[in-house]
Amino acid sequence: MVDFVDVDGGRLEYELIAARRPGLPTLVFLHEALGSVALWRDFPARVAAATGCRTLLWSRLGHGRSAPLPAPRTPRYLHTEALERFPRLLAALSIERPVLIGHSDGGSIALIHAAALPDRVAGVVVMAPHEFVEEKALAGIRLAGESYAHGDWPQKLARYHRDPDAVFRAWHDTWLAPEFRAWSITDCLPGLRCPVLAIQGEDDEYATMSQIECIAKAAADVELLGLAGCGHSPHRDQPLAVIEAIVGFLGRLDSGAGR
Repeated sequence: MVDFVDVDGGRLEYELIAARRPGLPTLVFLHEALGSVALWRDFPARVAAATGCRTLLWSRLGHGRSAPLPAPRTPRYLHTEALERFPRLLAALSIERPVLIGHSDGGSIALIHAAALPDRVAGVVVMAPHEFVEEKALAGIRLAGESYAHGDWPQKLARYHRDPDAVFRAWHDTWLAPEFRAWSITDCLPGLRCPVLAIQGEDDEYATMSQIECIAKAAADVELLGLAGCGHSPHRDQPLAVIEAIVGFLGRLDSGAGR
């Protein structure tokens, strides 16, 4: 059931799935650049059922049914989410030491947060995260811009967002801005202290495998999973493989790591 919580004057929509097994860490899902609570579809519920963990999913400001963004994005928008808004959301919902499950932009936010606040995170699962800007990503975003202008993307996004144009432009225009070319989070990756599972589709239309390989080079406890026949959304293209990997990853964590 979707509910709302006020964080620093911004109303955020969220859904909290109750735990089926006590003593396990809460799973917190962080969505992609065009994502929302609804756009996760049934994947978080399937993970919750497979693991027994309490599970939180939420829409960032400007997404889904959450309040609009209060100001235009800057190249540090992912850091702002990871270091300011996200910690305040967790505090508002009394969630401590969760396992973060992030897709794309959400994966980047999860990594930044876990590296900066290592004592507050039990583990991280990232699917197609961004660590630096690749030309492949920019080419894919340019193509998406053409599809948005001439296709049915606006109608599709309108099913999941109050303001689909604002959601799309915030992603498209920020990433293609010249000042964003130097964006990178590789310098923060050595700060990761918790176990990390990094999943990448081998046919990702926005990234190469270098995006997750750099995590393993920087941090000590990193498991990489490349999926054949999989694009930028592993949880949609290969849901069974991803759920199996998450279940196995959680099994390796200390069951008392968080709640």
